[in-house]
Amino acid sequence: MKRWYLLFLVIQVSSAYAQSVLFDFDNAPIYTSLPLDQTAGGITAHLSAPSSGYSIQQADVLGFTPPGFAGHIIYPNSIYMTDLYISFDQMLTKFSIMYCCQELGCDDAATMRVTAYKSGTYVGTTTKTAANPGTWPVDSLKCSFPQGFDSVVIHYDSAPPTCQDYGVIYLADNMRVTASTATEVTNPSPFSEVIILQNPASHSSDITFSLTQSANIHASVYNITGQLICDLFEGELQAGDHQLQWNAGSDAIAGGLYFLKLSDEKFSSAFKMVVAK
Repeated sequence: MKRWYLLFLVIQVSSAYAQSVLFDFDNAPIYTSLPLDQTAGGITAHLSAPSSGYSIQQADVLGFTPPGFAGHIIYPNSIYMTDLYISFDQMLTKFSIMYCCQELGCDDAATMRVTAYKSGTYVGTTTKTAANPGTWPVDSLKCSFPQGFDSVVIHYDSAPPTCQDYGVIYLADNMRVTASTATEVTNPSPFSEVIILQNPASHSSDITFSLTQSANIHASVYNITGQLICDLFEGELQAGDHQLQWNAGSDAIAGGLYFLKLSDEKFSSAFKMVVAK
């Protein structure tokens, strides 16, 4: 029988009020090519691109405005595939950006990819295919990694499987990010300052934590790449002590670093866990 052990017994809460910040690029100088910097909500983003790159244009530069786009947008300077690089002056846990690929009357859509890095080291990647294909379809490319990241690369990953009338380019607008540590706390956190993970554990381990106030809690476990391993709990809990059980054996996980994420409507707290056979 395999035995699993959680090596960290007491883990300090390290996050606070997690507030989303919108970059709409409307104050970016029109017709200016990247690189350029944009600041919103106390976060500065540095946007750049290789080769021909991108520039700031009006949302209706093509003679129409894609749904959800407005004001100034990021626009490709050529018909050739070009990645968009975005770095930030602080750590993030969430990123999203609205995109619109060149596709005309298509029954399927291109796949876009965002890859996150921390100090140049790979953190994780996610992909997105527009839910409603057609002509210049719009969707949002997102990633969320509780361990944090400070740069992303936006990449046109693959063309529509069957569509014949498309280009390997995209427009972008309305970037949203969430800092890993907020600069302002407007409400007290419902979480206590420590949680205790019982040790040793064979196949399962009890996770004990306290709430200072009632809250609608979501508890989940992620691996080092940001992949969701399991959802432990979602629902309302009253103030006081609570206990959750993680059956590591049933999730067939390997030994290594994992993250327990506790969140409610306004807070998100991540805890490191090391699992060893």
